[in-house]
Amino acid sequence: MNTLLAIDPVAFSFGTFEVRWYGILIATGIILAFLLVQKEMVKQKMHPDFLTDMLIWAVPISIISARIYYVIFSWDFYKDNPGDIIKIWEGGIAIHGALIGAIITAVIFTRKRGVSFWKVADITAPGLLIGQIIGRWGNFMNQEAHGGPVSQSFLENNIIPDWIMNQMTIEGITYHPTFLYESMWNLVGLAIILLLRRVNLKRGEIFFFYISWYSVGRFFIEGMRTDSLYGGGLRAAQVVSILGVLIALGILIYRRFIIKTDVRYNDN
Repeated sequence: MNTLLAIDPVAFSFGTFEVRWYGILIATGIILAFLLVQKEMVKQKMHPDFLTDMLIWAVPISIISARIYYVIFSWDFYKDNPGDIIKIWEGGIAIHGALIGAIITAVIFTRKRGVSFWKVADITAPGLLIGQIIGRWGNFMNQEAHGGPVSQSFLENNIIPDWIMNQMTIEGITYHPTFLYESMWNLVGLAIILLLRRVNLKRGEIFFFYISWYSVGRFFIEGMRTDSLYGGGLRAAQVVSILGVLIALGILIYRRFIIKTDVRYNDN
């Protein structure tokens, strides 16, 4: 492996004010997700301002809920360092917390607007994956969300580029780039969802696929990580992932075989 300098998590600064790659990548993910979802919403004949109006609420609530989730499961640290709770720019947000906040916000918002939540959930599912795909690279910049120690030869044999191995080498120890594994898993999921939209599944089923796909990948990748959040001795993300799959499949089966909804994705 070629020896390179680690990437500085600070992209640039103005005096004491620092702009970190983490924040830039999160913002980039949100923008790209917005562009993709907005295009699909217009195609589905929804009001062009609907997404913007929803995101005004969903983005800040999701960020806050992601931080709250992280703080709750890291309370042993934050109870002694309460001043660090607001330091979200240093990392420390949980995607499961963000999803919970986003889903709750979308349920309330769509109900008030008289729009089908399942229709909106299906349309926005690819955008959620784009945000996760890009956001994981913020973890890369911060040298966090990695797995346990691994040999450089293992990564080289799996065609991991030198610059990724170098960033995942911390104090002389190279770690599994689990951020990369999750990002690639989500990229495959995004490709599948874009294909599923052509199949015209019943409304809500693209969203159920997203929840199930992400949860399965996250369950196994979480088992490799060294920075997992714990609750009751269990990895919180793995427990939530299992619940996510069970709930998604349960609702899917109920809507398809019990109430037998016939409304499909492309029905306007």
